[in-house]
Amino acid sequence: MVKHVILWKLKDELSAEEKVKVKAGIKAGLEGLKGVVPGLESIVVRTEGLASSNADVMLDSAFTDEAALKGYAVHPAHVEVANTKVRPFTQTRLCLDFND
Repeated sequence: MVKHVILWKLKDELSAEEKVKVKAGIKAGLEGLKGVVPGLESIVVRTEGLASSNADVMLDSAFTDEAALKGYAVHPAHVEVANTKVRPFTQTRLCLDFND
């Protein structure tokens, strides 16, 4: 199994209300890929970090293997979510992929 973990920081210019809406959109969009993308075993988006956090959104996902992760990256449903719900609203992205 391959784990794919992402941390995002939302753009500073977003208001608190906009950030709530953006987080909900990211969560719904990415979690909606379960059952759509082959090899995607699990996907959870966390949007309610503690005050000590310095990231706004975390993606925790698992894939059957590295080939499935590579397929996810280019899958049209994922690309659509990334281009409409994530990238326009984020300023920083950190990624860690690893074998679990």
